[in-house]
Parts: sequence; structure tokens; C-alpha cells
Amino acid sequence: MGTSYHITVLDLPGGASRADYQADIDGVLARVDASMSTWRTDSEISRLNAAGAGEVFPLSAELHQVLSESLAVGRASDGAFDVTVAPVLQAWGFGPGSSGPRMASDAELASLEGRVGSDAVVLADDPPSLRKLAPRAFELSAIAPGFAVDLVAAAFSARGARDFMIEIGGEVRTAGNNPEGKAWRIGIEQPDAPPGTPAIAVLLRGESVSTSGDYREFFVADGKRYSHTIDPRTKRPVSHALASVTVIARSCMHADAMATAIMVLGPEEGLRLAEREGLAVYMLLRVPGGFEARQSPAFGPYPKP
Repeated sequence: MGTSYHITVLDLPGGASRADYQADIDGVLARVDASMSTWRTDSEISRLNAAGAGEVFPLSAELHQVLSESLAVGRASDGAFDVTVAPVLQAWGFGPGSSGPRMASDAELASLEGRVGSDAVVLADDPPSLRKLAPRAFELSAIAPGFAVDLVAAAFSARGARDFMIEIGGEVRTAGNNPEGKAWRIGIEQPDAPPGTPAIAVLLRGESVSTSGDYREFFVADGKRYSHTIDPRTKRPVSHALASVTVIARSCMHADAMATAIMVLGPEEGLRLAEREGLAVYMLLRVPGGFEARQSPAFGPYPKP
């Protein structure tokens, strides 16, 4: 995934060792990478991307689960989240094999008409499979890391572990207590500050957290800042004042995808989606001289140390 992880497990029940837990972690990450990485030509998602329109492509249970959630979040967000955005990301230089972020021309973006949109995706449950009604290429970087966190959590729970914190590339899931026997204190990063500088923190026992922001990956052209967050509907980087979105949910996969969807929608539409879905959401908006915080009603009850 091109990132790091930090995992804390307090209890190792049933005679399991540290090596057993490390094997769980390594196994999950290798499996998700082999299935969902577009940086590998032999991955399941790369083979799906190469499949022709009309072809029925059999899916692993895990890839089917991630694509099913992706389509559900896409529907809930009116297309703000769309995993068929891969060719647009490539046009802006954010995809595999690119030499780095760059300006996409109007002609390039116009040539992508008809190549983006989940309306051309038919997902079947039994057996798990996918059929493209038109050429489509999938990009799962806004949901697969959260899914990996959920898989590691499931592996730990299966061993009987009750107290742990899993963080992979900034996606977090908690369970039980921290080493002091208290709720886990999870910081929400301050945009444009040194890495690890928290804006606020929340106390969690059993929830997941995901943050999407415009300050991690971007480029500047002709004095204008362009975010790596692309609106699939316009095929252009978002340009609103929203600097970061943090979502708290039970599933880290859901939090991961919803954070991206709200980041695309912007502060007003994004907050309406959060309220409609009952999501706990914390936003930081760029304003003259600094940042302004906004939150959904569901975020309020979470304790802040």
C-alpha cells in the first residue's frame, strides 16, 4: 500500500504469540495487496480492469464485499464516491506508472466521457461476479486500506483479543481499552501542521476513524493548489474550502469511503450527507487566518479529552 502501520495488542489469549499476530497482519496485507492493488499487474483488480465489456468476471468474496460497499456509498453520495474514477486519476498524474501530479487538459478530460460511472457496473452476489456494460477501470485506494484494518481486527477478535488499536496508513480501528485501561485516545490531524499535530482528539472503544484531506497529496500550478481528491462528476480536483473530513463509524471500510465522499461533496453537501446517514463527522474548513471546525450532530456525544 506504500504506507506504514502501527498496531497495539494488549492481550494474547489462548496461547497465541506475538509471532502469531504478526502472521495475521502480514497475511491480511499480502492478501489485500494481491487482490486490490492497481500497482500490481497481476492483482485481481488489475485483471478486472483489463476484462472487456460484457465479460462476466468472477470475484473473490473480499473484492466483492469492497465493490459492494463502494457502490452503496456511491449511491448514498449521489456519485461523489465512484471507484471507476481510475482513468481520471491517471490523467491528473495520481495513478500507477505516472511521473507525478500534473495538469490534465480539457481535451484529455473530454476524452474520458463515457469511461467513468458505476451505472455501467453490474455486480452479482451468487456467484460473486462483475460485468461491465462499458469499459471501466477501478481504483480502490479510498476504501481498501479501511477494509484491511477491518480484516486485521477480525483476525485478532477470532483469536480472542479484546483490547487493541489498529492503524494502517491513517485508517484506525479500536477495541476495548488502551494500556492504561481507558478508552483509546485518537488524534485528528491539524492540516498544514507538522505530521502528527492533533487539532482535537476523541476517546473511542470499538469504533473506527478515517480522515480524508487536501493537505496530504496536492500540487501547485500557476499559483493554484490542486488536491489529489478528484470529483468523479466533474473529473477535476475539488476546489471548495474543506481541508479535512474525519468520520467515525463501526466499520473502518465504511468510514474510509465516506470520508472521501464527504471530502468530494464539500462542507454543505457533505454535512447534509452526514446528517442523512447519521454519521459522526468532524470537518475543518480553510478560512482567512486559519481553520473553522464544523461537526455533525452524531459527532457531539463522543468524549474529547
